[in-house]
Amino acid sequence: MSSAPLLGDHGKGDGMGAGGKGGGLEQLPWWSRWLGRVVDTEEAAAQLRFAVPMVLTSMAYYGIPLVSVMFSGHLGDVHLAGATLDNSWATVTGYAFVMGLSGALETLCGKAYGARLYRKLGLYLQASLIMSGAASALIAALWCFTEPLLLLLRQDPGVSRAAAVFVRAQIPGLFAFAFLQCLLRYLQAQSVVLPLVACSVAPFALHVLLAHLLVNMLGLGLAGASAAVSATLWLSCLMLLAYVLLSEKFSETWRGFSADAFKYVLPTVKLATPSAIMVCSSTEAIICMISVGFSAAVSTRVANEIGAANVDRARNAVSVTMKLSVFLAVSFVLLLGFGHNLWAGLFSGSPTIVSEFAAITPLMMISIVLDSAQGVLAGVSRGCGWQHLAAMTNLVAFYLVGMPLAVLFAFKLKFYTRGLWAGLICGVTCQACSLLVITVRTKWPKLVEVMQEEKANYVA
Repeated sequence: MSSAPLLGDHGKGDGMGAGGKGGGLEQLPWWSRWLGRVVDTEEAAAQLRFAVPMVLTSMAYYGIPLVSVMFSGHLGDVHLAGATLDNSWATVTGYAFVMGLSGALETLCGKAYGARLYRKLGLYLQASLIMSGAASALIAALWCFTEPLLLLLRQDPGVSRAAAVFVRAQIPGLFAFAFLQCLLRYLQAQSVVLPLVACSVAPFALHVLLAHLLVNMLGLGLAGASAAVSATLWLSCLMLLAYVLLSEKFSETWRGFSADAFKYVLPTVKLATPSAIMVCSSTEAIICMISVGFSAAVSTRVANEIGAANVDRARNAVSVTMKLSVFLAVSFVLLLGFGHNLWAGLFSGSPTIVSEFAAITPLMMISIVLDSAQGVLAGVSRGCGWQHLAAMTNLVAFYLVGMPLAVLFAFKLKFYTRGLWAGLICGVTCQACSLLVITVRTKWPKLVEVMQEEKANYVA
């Protein structure tokens, strides 16, 4: 197994990187020289090799329940409404929460890997699996009462009943998703990303066939579409678990199950709780997916380099990732702006739904750019181990700024859907600005000192 941090020893040696000096620099094309002045091209290329697979992986996992919602939408308007409502309900109360819990491993495993404390990665993984399994059991109990809870929130009875049917069949998949996220973070900390693509894209492709079989051929309706989600998530989880257990790459970081893992449950919970709050109070759906790959890259990069006591590389990684993430967001915004009718048509053939989607597209475009920036800054916070600060920032930004303004714009000023999006934009803006201040004021040498003390005190 390689003992080098995330991007190895780039920038050293031949001097041919973006910041390098030598005769070869003048021979580069003008556009390459210009790009080198804008961004560290060597760092950017290495981060893209990490971030692009993470984006593909995240989009595949996001697409699994989305495909089931699409199949449900062609069963009828009530089915579409129920599946969509459940998708939001399940994401906020379940999937986003367990995904946030696994975020503690970005800090713990990332720093341990950078400091070459390899055995701790396996112990942290086991502690996180224990914690995630317990949390999933509690969430599963909550999901059993989905229909009465939605009725309590004044949702339509027919839609609430459909949402309850849709969520019940996903309870087994919740456990798979929770364990899957822990394995993802464990591998991500070691810069193992290509297998993640294989273990997500292949199940996604099979999921489309499985959903078609259960919904259209066997006629299982909403329950079939939802059961396909659980089956696909378990397939992906088992594929990834088999890879970790059977591969020799992880002989140093995975040394089998150990009772010592219980000693690390409490430290994991302390970081996981604010991390879960960060995710649950942030924006969801495809907007979040745009920056998730770069957020993963910068959190891993920062944690690795702090563990390896490379302050300058950690700073440079933040700058480069921010530029790349914003560029990706702008690219997606252009695709969304020119193809919004096609995207809306995948969910419904109703002209009314397509028209309403087109009306909020400009607001979605603004949200994507802002959320891309805050996603990277949140990744920096996770890499530094500052989940508590980021969680507090999210709570204030969304519940004290974004939500009140959304209510004001939507219901008092009668802007309705546009008002909700405008309030969301205000919340994301506040969040991004707050995280930017935290990042700018980061005392990197102090973080390195703390990690070096922990390394000196660790006994394998």
